[in-house]
Amino acid sequence: MAKALHPAEVLYRGGKPFPRLAACEHYAGSEKLIRKALDLQDKLGPLFDITADCEDGAPAGGEHGHAATLAALIASPANRYGRVGARIHDVRHPAWRDELDTLIAIAGQRLAYLVLPKVERAADAQMQIAALDAARARHGIMRSIPVHVLIETPGALHEVWQIARLPQVESLDFGLMDYVSAHHGAIPVSAMHSPGQFEHPLIRRAKCEIAAAALGNGLVPTHNVTIEFRDPAIVAQDARRAREEFGFLRMWSIHPNQIEPIIAAMRPEITDIEEATTILCQAQEAGWGPIQHAGRLHDRASYRYYWELLQRAHATGVALPEAARHRFFS
Repeated sequence: MAKALHPAEVLYRGGKPFPRLAACEHYAGSEKLIRKALDLQDKLGPLFDITADCEDGAPAGGEHGHAATLAALIASPANRYGRVGARIHDVRHPAWRDELDTLIAIAGQRLAYLVLPKVERAADAQMQIAALDAARARHGIMRSIPVHVLIETPGALHEVWQIARLPQVESLDFGLMDYVSAHHGAIPVSAMHSPGQFEHPLIRRAKCEIAAAALGNGLVPTHNVTIEFRDPAIVAQDARRAREEFGFLRMWSIHPNQIEPIIAAMRPEITDIEEATTILCQAQEAGWGPIQHAGRLHDRASYRYYWELLQRAHATGVALPEAARHRFFS
């Protein structure tokens, strides 16, 4: 009997694999807060990533020491899962090159990704990516380090498709607060939080463009923060709208209380997971040729959809059906 082929072996031959990122990205700007997040990650498992913030977390004039502290923490055994990235300053800030070099020198082997903020144009991101590659070469880091680019200016939105095509980029992140501020008062403050952030035409346009550019280039679109952290229902509702209405597959957290509601809201529905399992099991038994299920025809196009859904369920900690665990995730 022929070996049953795994979906990863047959559904993406010759294509670029889609990045596998946690559904939640938690920002923390101090050693204390990062350690607290690492403790929660240790408890929950690698269901969320942590971004050590060298930008908003650094005291003015103390950028080098701050970057060194965060880099040492990223390189330490406390980073059990290796899922801690870092955000540096933008290209117009005098500290960004030193922050980048410090992170790579100390934590280049463990840094999960690098976040580039306040990009005005594709050339800004390209400059920092080139500096990242130079730092890797300088410090003997052979592994590629993925890059996440923050789209939070009108200029970046205008060139978002060019940015999405840059090498090493695996995520486009929407920076809502700075994007609203960059419009000189033309967008009301109500658009910085819900429901306005999902209703104002300029914000809706930005979210659609970012998600389309990311997904169209095989990248993960990452949604902005919600400023509410006391009411988990509001956080979950924002995450669900980001996923269902705009196609975002990941969302920022700025408070530990937001992490679990975001992860839960990003999970596929149980009925969809069960249907995906049934279809993929039948497809595997048919050698990944066309099948019929519930009166509908399925082929590799729908198989890719259901396989992505199962992977997202797995990444968000869903207890998968036994058949899916045994066949695809054992």
